Amino acid sequence: MRTIGVIPSRYGSTRFPGKPLCKILGKPMIQWVVEAVRRAGELDDVIVATDDERIAAAVASFGARAVMTPSDLPSGTDRVAMAAAPVGDDDIVINIQGDEPLIDPALIDELASRMRRETGWAMATAAAPIASMADLNARTVVKTVLAADGSALYFSRLPIPCRRDGEPDLSSGLYLRHLGIYAYRGAFLKKFVAAPPSALEKTESLEQLRALDMGARILVLRTVDTGVGVDTPEDVPRMERALASRFS
Repeated sequence: MRTIGVIPSRYGSTRFPGKPLCKILGKPMIQWVVEAVRRAGELDDVIVATDDERIAAAVASFGARAVMTPSDLPSGTDRVAMAAAPVGDDDIVINIQGDEPLIDPALIDELASRMRRETGWAMATAAAPIASMADLNARTVVKTVLAADGSALYFSRLPIPCRRDGEPDLSSGLYLRHLGIYAYRGAFLKKFVAAPPSALEKTESLEQLRALDMGARILVLRTVDTGVGVDTPEDVPRMERALASRFS
C-alpha cells in the first residue's frame, strides 16, 4: 500500500493566469505548497500534476517531481488520477490544492492514517466550523452536513442544514465549511474518474456529489483550520504576511 500526495497545478487560471508561478517572498507559490506537503510524514511520494512545461520546469528546479497531464481533462480529480497512475486498489491518493501554501501537514497525515486504518471509507475529506453568516450564505463557500459517524450526507453551495424556525445557530457545530482536500482509495478513484458526471454534480458544480451518487462513504474530518488560499493577485500580499509570520 502506497500513499501518494498529488498537487494539481494548472497555468490557465481565469482569475489569476500563471498563479502557480507567482512569486511569494521570492519563491514560486508551487514551491511553498510542495515544501509544506513534504512535511507530512505519511506520504510515500509527492507529485505535481500539471499541464504546462513552465510549471514542470519550475518544479524540477527545486528538486520535486512533476507529471505532465493534458490541459483538457474534465476535472482536477482526473488530473490527479492520471498523474498517480498506475494506482493499486489499496493505495491511498491524496488530492492537495495547489494554491494553499499554508496547508497543514498534520491534516494530510490524519487523512492518510484514517484511510489506512479504516478500510470502509471510499474517500475522506475535511471541514471546519463556519464562523460568519456571510460565509454561510456565500455560494463560493461549500457547506456539508454529516451523519453521526462522521460520514458526509450532502454538500451544497446553499446554507445547510436549513433551520426552519429562526436564524441558524453557528455555535451548534452543525454548520461546516468543506475544505478542498480529498483522500481516495485507489479502487474507488479508478471507478470515480470512469463514471460520468451526475445530475446533482452538474447542478451544484461539486464533483464530490458524484461520489455520493455512486454510493461512496465519505469520511469528513473536523478541523479548525480553514486554510488560506491564493485566488487572485490581490491575495499575494496577505499570503506573504501569513508566511512571514509563521516562519519568522
